[in-house]
Amino acid sequence: MELAVHNLNFTLPGGPEAIGPALLATARAAEEGGVSQFTVMDHYFQMDWMAPGEDPMLEGYTTLGYLAGVTETMRLGLLVTGVTYRHPGLLAKIVATLDVLSGGRAMLGIGAAWYEREHVGLGVPYPPLAERFERLEEALQICLQMWGDDDGPYDGRHYQLAETLCRPRTIQQPHPTVLIGGGGERKTLRLVARYADACNLIAGDDVDEVAHKLAVLDQHCADVGRDPAEIERTINRGGDPLNDPDGFLKAMERYAALGVTRVGFGPMGPDPAGEVAKVCEDVLPRLKEL
Repeated sequence: MELAVHNLNFTLPGGPEAIGPALLATARAAEEGGVSQFTVMDHYFQMDWMAPGEDPMLEGYTTLGYLAGVTETMRLGLLVTGVTYRHPGLLAKIVATLDVLSGGRAMLGIGAAWYEREHVGLGVPYPPLAERFERLEEALQICLQMWGDDDGPYDGRHYQLAETLCRPRTIQQPHPTVLIGGGGERKTLRLVARYADACNLIAGDDVDEVAHKLAVLDQHCADVGRDPAEIERTINRGGDPLNDPDGFLKAMERYAALGVTRVGFGPMGPDPAGEVAKVCEDVLPRLKEL
C-alpha cells in the first residue's frame, strides 16, 4: 500500500510568512520519504467543522503550481475540487497546464461540493444538491472531451462550449488521473464507475462500511460493463500513523485486503514536515509490505 500526504492545515507558528517555507519543507520531506501523492484542499475558507473558518486557507491550484516547481515525482492534486468553484472548461485547462508543467503528474480530484458558507461568503452560486451532481457529470464529460481528440462543441443542460480546444495536450495519455471523492451510493459511486480512474473514501473505524461502499462500486461497474480493477481504491484517515503506528498498520491490513492501494495522512501539528518525515521513516516501509 502507498502513502499520500494531504496537507490541510496552514495555521502555523509564524503567521502567513511561515506558510510557504512550511509547505516546501513538507513536500520535500514527503517526496524524500517515498510518498507517492501530495494533495491539498480546494476551499476558499478553512472548513469550520475542523477549525475556525477564518483560519488560513490557500487557493488550491495556485498551490499545486508552486508544488510542481519544487517536487519531481509525486502525483499532485486537490482532494477534491468542488464542481461549483470553476467553470469546467477552465478547470480542464488548469489541470492540463499543471500536467504539462509538472511533467505528467497532475490529478483531477473532483466532487459535488458541500461548503455552503464559502459560496455564500464570496458570492459563488451554490445550486441544490441534485443540480450539483448534474453539473459534476457534465464537468467530467467536458474535461475528458477537452483532453481527448474531439475539439468540437459540448452542449449540456448546464454548460455549453462552442469549442473544447485544449493545447498543449496533457503529458499523461489518454488524460490525467481522474479521482472522484465521496461515497454516495446512488450517484457518486455510479459516476466513479462511469468516468473515474480512482475513488476516495473517508475511512473511519468501521472497515465494513468501506467494504460495503466498494461492493456497491463493483456493482455499478458491472452495470456499465467496466472491470472494477481499473479503478484505484484510495482512502483518507483510517487511523493515526503518527501516534498509533501499530494500530494504524493493523487497520491498513484490513483495507489492503479490500483492494485499497493508497491511504492519505494529514499532518495537523505545528511541524508538518517533521510529522511527515516521522511517518515516512517509522510507518511507510511496513505499509508498503501490505
